[in-house]
Amino acid sequence: MVIPRQRHARYEDLFSLPDNLVGEIIEGKLYTHPRPAPRHAVASSAIGIEIGSPFHRGRGGPGGWWILDEPELHLGEDILVPDLAGWRREQMPKLPETAWFELAPDWVCEILSPATAKVDRMSKMPCYAVNGVAHCWLVDPDARTLEAFRLSDSQWLLLGSFVDEVDVAAEPFESVPFSLAALWAA
Repeated sequence: MVIPRQRHARYEDLFSLPDNLVGEIIEGKLYTHPRPAPRHAVASSAIGIEIGSPFHRGRGGPGGWWILDEPELHLGEDILVPDLAGWRREQMPKLPETAWFELAPDWVCEILSPATAKVDRMSKMPCYAVNGVAHCWLVDPDARTLEAFRLSDSQWLLLGSFVDEVDVAAEPFESVPFSLAALWAA
């Protein structure tokens, strides 16, 4: 939902939102959506587990990443909150002291819902591209799909589409495949 405004939205506008809404500012517009529904939360949590253990913690994988849930990104004037984001530790050796991140992540993952899919695809993906985010995953818990993209010449290149219960080996985490079935609520 776009809240109509006569002026560009400011960071302070996010402070007045009710607790049940997530707010983001993209190209000067304030976007809000409700907190995630259970299917959305299950998919997001499951990806965090599947990716976090081998890549964030180095358990059964190479480590070398920060994998975080719903980090607040300050990319120029845009303020985005991806469902998950990851930074290679060589790019960001330590976490910032602020409550937000000004360094664009190397990977983002958006869990699509009817309330967020259009903004995730049409507004956030172009913003991520402009800011040099190298990889983007879109997960749709209703359609039971994962789409993996890589930024190539400032354009998103679809690397693969995965559906239902297949094994996923997708950049930048292709070295440790996981079953897509883990993302779906029973």
